[in-house]
Amino acid sequence: MFSVVCFTRSSSGLSFDFYAVSCPSAEIMVKNSVRSASSTDPTIPGKLLRLFFHDCFVEGCDASILLQGNDTERSDPANKSLGAFSVIDSAKRVLEIFCPGVVSCADILALAARDAVELTGGPNIQIPTGRRDGRVSLAANVRPNIIDTSFTLNQMANIFSAKGLSMDDLVTLSGAHTIGSAHCRSFSDRFKLDSNGKFNLIDSSLDKEYAAELTRMCPAGASASVTVNNDPNTPLLFDNEYYKELLVHKGLFQSDSALLNDERTKNIVLDFANNQEFFFESWIQSFLKLSSIGVKRNDEGEIRQLCSMTNG
Repeated sequence: MFSVVCFTRSSSGLSFDFYAVSCPSAEIMVKNSVRSASSTDPTIPGKLLRLFFHDCFVEGCDASILLQGNDTERSDPANKSLGAFSVIDSAKRVLEIFCPGVVSCADILALAARDAVELTGGPNIQIPTGRRDGRVSLAANVRPNIIDTSFTLNQMANIFSAKGLSMDDLVTLSGAHTIGSAHCRSFSDRFKLDSNGKFNLIDSSLDKEYAAELTRMCPAGASASVTVNNDPNTPLLFDNEYYKELLVHKGLFQSDSALLNDERTKNIVLDFANNQEFFFESWIQSFLKLSSIGVKRNDEGEIRQLCSMTNG
């Protein structure tokens, strides 16, 4: 298990002791909410991590993804499959009882994503807090800012670069796919069955036997609710298995396979596959950078009373 202790104040203006006086048990309350929800639904950690990514990449880490309503980020089709909103709402309710008006939804989401990794066997990370909740959430801002599973490496790198994240961060944070699951439609264009039921591999970067297995799990006409584990071997553990699967061409998404098929990123994949400790150390640094994207401070945001709506 790894942890990192950084300076009292981060470059984003956040601090590691932000709630020490105003709500000293804030982080424990969030962790308890995540642990409780995960004990009854083991898919929760993967959902929390994905929710955090989708929040930070649009408007920054400001809980704008949590706002409900017409034309909000949450209403965009790309975000329809997001989950674990109830975990954030549950933590917020507890915090409003003990520390009313103090802890932001943005911090709750960041802490919950951090805890999701630790609870599934990943590194323990100390992250700074003090984020404010954003007031803007527009569906129109979603597509230009999030990664699609069919993206090339260049397309992904361009979006990451715009967020201040490097190619190394891209490979590292893709490791989030070591937990969680995906709907069939997010990868089903990589293979198909013809009218005679014959299997046809469209994307040659995907292992044929694995693709055939995916076809059985996602047959034509399958319910839109059917999901497949991102990592077929240890789907509930945050480990380096994702990178090992990439090496044998079992990356679920086209965007996963792209990491192995490009010389700029292939060696990083190899390093992470061979050394989980190195992956964890890299994850700590990249996650800290992710959690600081576009944070709101002071008058730039607010502390919402309810995470699903602004204060007024």
